[in-house]
Amino acid sequence: MKLAIASGKGGTGKTTLAVALATLLPGCRLLDADVEEPNARLFVKGEELESRTVTMPIPVVNPDTCTGCGACVRFCRFNALALAGRRIFVFEELCHGCGGCSLVCPTRAIHEKPLPIGALSTILNDTWSLVEGRLNVGRMAAPLVIRRLLAQANKTGETIIDCPPGTSCNMVTAVRDADYTILVTEATAFGLQDLSLAVNTMRKLKKRFGVIINRADLGDDRVRRYCADESVKIHLEIPFSREIAQAIANGKTMLDGAPEFEAQLRSVLAQTGMGGIA
Repeated sequence: MKLAIASGKGGTGKTTLAVALATLLPGCRLLDADVEEPNARLFVKGEELESRTVTMPIPVVNPDTCTGCGACVRFCRFNALALAGRRIFVFEELCHGCGGCSLVCPTRAIHEKPLPIGALSTILNDTWSLVEGRLNVGRMAAPLVIRRLLAQANKTGETIIDCPPGTSCNMVTAVRDADYTILVTEATAFGLQDLSLAVNTMRKLKKRFGVIINRADLGDDRVRRYCADESVKIHLEIPFSREIAQAIANGKTMLDGAPEFEAQLRSVLAQTGMGGIA
């Protein structure tokens, strides 16, 4: 089963929750899909087993066979190609690697080269593992790195996906194949605004989901009222805890700081349908 941990905004505690849940699932694989700023590795003390480069196909134009017809330029929706006179210019930073330009070229003047855009690193942590996706600085192909990362999900065991914040294409890519999604929010006006966007996204995708309210005692009850009005299940409310904050600041897990939450997190896993949890 694949369980996604997402949110409408950053800073709600997605990674804190994802790592804590992974520690309760022997054999679990945690995928850090926040590829623009991955941080789950900060809480994993294991050994890095391997690192693999992620590449994207980039067009290369042969000036000897290019006629300058502009078919490739007209096709590209991302403005990664430009025609000046009879010469085609390629802007690698804008390319999304779809390969369409080479398909529409009437003279087959375009071939592709692999461009490194990121990396996948695997770290073994006691009884479970982390696979981190990391996008190279300056690249704009986060969904491609996320898709390559999701291919590393356990084929038979449990997988937890630490998703990118927000509701952009990065988050949608990360949750699309999940069996269940937990939306982590906070009891504030900003938390409610971004939670409502995430709930609408889940419903558009026709995905099963529920909510966990983090630092639930520091705000008001507007998130609770919204969930009640929208018939959204609240799996757990986590109050602010100095012990949890200190543990996270020291590179430890939520359960290191507050082991009393283990039973409640196991209950959340059971409610989502993760196997082997009772």
